[in-house]
Amino acid sequence: MDSKSTRDTTYEYGKLFARQKQLPKLPVPDLQHTLAKYIESLEPILTKEEFSQAKRKVEEFGQSKQAHELQQRLKARAAEPERASWLEEWWNELSYMGYRDPVIPYVSYHYCFNDDPKCTRPAERAAKILSGAIEFRQQVVDGSLEPEMLKDEPLCSHSYKYMFNACRVPKVPSDYCRTVSYQGNEHIVVIRNAQFFSFSFKRDGRALSVQEIEDTVQQIVEAADSEAAVPVGILTADSRDSWAETRGLLAQISANVQVLETIESAAFILVMESDRPVTREEFSHTVWHGDGRSRWFDKPCQFVVCDNARAGFCGEHSMMDGTPTLRLVEHVIAHALNLPASKPAKSKVEFSKLVFHTPPQIVSAVKSAQSFFAAGVAKQQLRVLNFNAFGKEGIKKLKCSPDAFVQMAIQLAYVRLYGRPKPTYEASMTRKFLHGRTETCRSVTRESILWCKAMDDPSVSVSIRIKLLRDAMSKHTRLVREAVEGQGVDRHLLGLRMLVKRGEQMPSIFEDPSYSYSSHWFISTSQISSENFTSYGWSEVTPKGYGVAYNIRNHGLLVHIACMRNEHGLNSDHFAQHFETAACDMHMLLSGTAK
Repeated sequence: MDSKSTRDTTYEYGKLFARQKQLPKLPVPDLQHTLAKYIESLEPILTKEEFSQAKRKVEEFGQSKQAHELQQRLKARAAEPERASWLEEWWNELSYMGYRDPVIPYVSYHYCFNDDPKCTRPAERAAKILSGAIEFRQQVVDGSLEPEMLKDEPLCSHSYKYMFNACRVPKVPSDYCRTVSYQGNEHIVVIRNAQFFSFSFKRDGRALSVQEIEDTVQQIVEAADSEAAVPVGILTADSRDSWAETRGLLAQISANVQVLETIESAAFILVMESDRPVTREEFSHTVWHGDGRSRWFDKPCQFVVCDNARAGFCGEHSMMDGTPTLRLVEHVIAHALNLPASKPAKSKVEFSKLVFHTPPQIVSAVKSAQSFFAAGVAKQQLRVLNFNAFGKEGIKKLKCSPDAFVQMAIQLAYVRLYGRPKPTYEASMTRKFLHGRTETCRSVTRESILWCKAMDDPSVSVSIRIKLLRDAMSKHTRLVREAVEGQGVDRHLLGLRMLVKRGEQMPSIFEDPSYSYSSHWFISTSQISSENFTSYGWSEVTPKGYGVAYNIRNHGLLVHIACMRNEHGLNSDHFAQHFETAACDMHMLLSGTAK
């Protein structure tokens, strides 16, 4: 726990954490099993010559004394009584806290909520959302929230400790997550027009009413729109090293220390955006990042409400994956829809304006961060495909796994667009294990490639295409199931590589080009499914690739496709069109209407 944190995140209580001690630790897979799966994953993405060389190096490593020694070190690390997970520390550092590029757009994600036709006033929409978030927070605080379940198995609740009253803090060489006490920090920070405000959401031991919150938010909007301010929030969109340096300069001014304290210790943030997005793409851009001036991207939970009462959520990803925040926003949305008619406010709620002191050096840093942010988001090419031909119910009627169906549609779309497969990542949740987060499912398989080739080969019969598709989906489902059980490839290989000591020879398996290439995710994918979203997404993870976030709804698919505008010539619109065609071709094939 960092010295500036005031909440002990090792303390667990209530229903939410009651089953933590029952959770098994993340296993260390069998070495030979992992190496065999790794070899299998390389074949469809390498040339014959590359594959032959890579296979030889993997097999040599598997028979070496060093491989055995590294495996034993990993098992010993996993068996340490005080260590919850052999992976956690490495993963959080390498993937998040040690990552020095800006969190926007490369780490954060967003959900765009369906419109609320009964709610046309932005302050009213905000008040309903905040009321639900306050209620959910209280259930986390008092431990009355039940743990999430996967069928009859509880999922790890550890990440809930970083949902409220927490903040990522920039530091060189690695950031950290600061958590503060729930008690005494029952306040929300509201950002509008690059200005910061704060108010307590409790009075006399009770939560504020919806009308009290609405009146307060409306007063804040009016106050913010009457003035201008240096947009200090844009600094959180800078590179992490630059932001760490500038935060240090801000903190040299005592008045700024208190402003930073209020923001970082807040339960969560409400952003009242002045934008009025219309299209799905405009909506996604607004909720995801807006113009960057009215945000604090280091906070794990930012609710965003636009001037046309459209709303969403922006999440900082370092300590939480999507499933806990999905649960939060589903609660918030249901709460808002079930609220009774509002009553007049019982009393006026006081709020405070948080004013940063910005000497010339800070103003210069802000201008630099604005230019850096603008250049970064301008590169983001985004398409949100609203596919209504069929959804989960229609796919299930074809006796298919909806997730495997969508993954194969992604593969076929990419192969048709570029002529060959590229390494593909699907995030698989491992929260059935203590402090578990995710494992990689490598979506490109021998089976998927055979099927993709067959789909556009006129010499292949419909019956063979069907068999090949079902084989590919079956293989994918098995790989996902194994990943969920902690039996993937990538995390295990990472663990072995991390345990090579200084001065020891790095095994050739990790220096072979196929290792870096096969984990260079030209397509990075993940599923979060909800009937309450009109979009959900995040960025690509490489300048050469796509970020594909998909929402499998009962009667449709929402697919958020992001890539960079750069020299690699990627095109999210073209990918979306190929995905739509691929999905329809698959449906026709399996429903018996293909010719």
